[in-house]
Order: sequence, then structure tokens, then C-alpha cells
Amino acid sequence: MITIATSADVAESATIGDGSRIWHLAQIREDASVGSNCNIGRGAYVGPAVRVGDNCKLQNYALVYEPARLADGVFIGPAAVLTNDLHPRAITPDGTLKGNDDWVAVGVTVGRGASVGARAVCIAPLTIGEWATVAAGAVVTRDVPAYAVVAGVPARQMGWVGEAGHPLKQDDGGSWLCPATGRRYVETNGQLVPGQPN
Repeated sequence: MITIATSADVAESATIGDGSRIWHLAQIREDASVGSNCNIGRGAYVGPAVRVGDNCKLQNYALVYEPARLADGVFIGPAAVLTNDLHPRAITPDGTLKGNDDWVAVGVTVGRGASVGARAVCIAPLTIGEWATVAAGAVVTRDVPAYAVVAGVPARQMGWVGEAGHPLKQDDGGSWLCPATGRRYVETNGQLVPGQPN
């Protein structure tokens, strides 16, 4: 069953997956696709043709501009913004209002299970790897590796996280350990690879 608040604005050409909930004042634009069991919070915006996977959460006033792609299980925090314009202007050099033909939209791609914290800004084009975490208030200007934690302005990598979202701790053997699940990870050439589950 799909739940859509009466004050939400969902385009007729948008598709909403079973079990999803669209809350007050949210807007889902033309040809956007929201997967199953998603929660789209109050005042959230999903741009035209944006793709949102299954089991995603867009918190209140999150802004996801086209052509963003969100994989399954993505979390976008309150008032976070995924941009789409490298050279934003309201007008062209001759002073006329900028239209659709005056720019090329670029998007943010967010991998499975990744989280973008409250009021973070992700400046397209970029990719946030699976299970990565963007800290609240960060300004992300470049790709984020899978399992990385980034914070600051501009965002820099501060460490690693596992699927449970907890910071990983390095053990004496050089591998990384999740304190919540006990799962081990191995870092190779700046990339984290999960070991076998316990």
C-alpha cells in the first residue's frame, strides 16, 4: 500500500513503489521513480526523472535534483542537497532568463546503503560509494570511496565505516574491525574491501 499525503505533489508520470510513504508538502516531479518501502519526508523534493531505489529515506526538506541516482537503502538527511549545475546562473550573459537549453544537468550518484547527513551539500557531478557516510554539514566536491566517512568544508576523508554505520577500528594486524558486527575489512590502495561475514 502506498501512502501519499493530500498536501504532497506527485506528478502523474512519477512511479511510486509499494509500501512507500510520501509526507506533507513533498514534491515528486515528472518521470521520477521512487522504489518500494521508501519514506519521503515533509517538504522533500525529487526532481524530474530522478531514480530512488528501494528502502530509501529522504528526510524533511531534502532536495534531490535531476539526474541524481540513489541505489537501494540510501539515507538523505534533513535539508541535504544533491546539486545538478556546475555553473549556476539565473540569466545568460546577454541578460535573458536562463532556460533548459542553456545548461547541462549533471548528477550525484549514491551507492547502496550510503548516508548523507543533515544539511550536507553534494556538488555534482560526483559519486558517493556504497555504505559511505557524509557527515552533517559537509560540502562534498569529489567522489567518496565506498565505506569512507567524509566531513568538513570541503569534505575530506576522516576514516572508514561498516554496513552498520559505526566507525571502524584498526586492529594490530592492519585490518579494520566493526565494533557493532565484528566484521573485518581490508584496506588496499585507498579502497576498503569487506572480509567474510562472521
